[in-house]
Amino acid sequence: QPQLVESGGGLVQPGGSLRLSCVTSGFMLGDHAIGWFRQAPGEGREWVSCINVSGGTTSYTESMKGRFTLSRDNAKNTVILQMNSLKPEDTGVYYCARHTKSYCSASVPTNFDYWGQGTQVTVSS
Repeated sequence: QPQLVESGGGLVQPGGSLRLSCVTSGFMLGDHAIGWFRQAPGEGREWVSCINVSGGTTSYTESMKGRFTLSRDNAKNTVILQMNSLKPEDTGVYYCARHTKSYCSASVPTNFDYWGQGTQVTVSS
């Protein structure tokens, strides 16, 4: 069955960087768009970004687009979320998820059928 495992989270100071990995198995990564979501303490799940099978990406906000970079390596079954210039408000649990389509369209949680367990990101001085 499809599996997604996030890693790379941790504690960083404001302005620092983290590289999150989403390692997939049980399906052909090249056939699916992959999205990243985050959930801050006491808040709902928020869409961060999505990458389609051709490598094109979509970000929720211009701020995220400028600071976060999404890439994929289908040969390694891995999607990478590079996060730079981190802010305290970026704190939360980050999840990767498999889109039901090959491209990023209507990137809401209901369009993602398999999810990882999440990795904690804490940005604090």
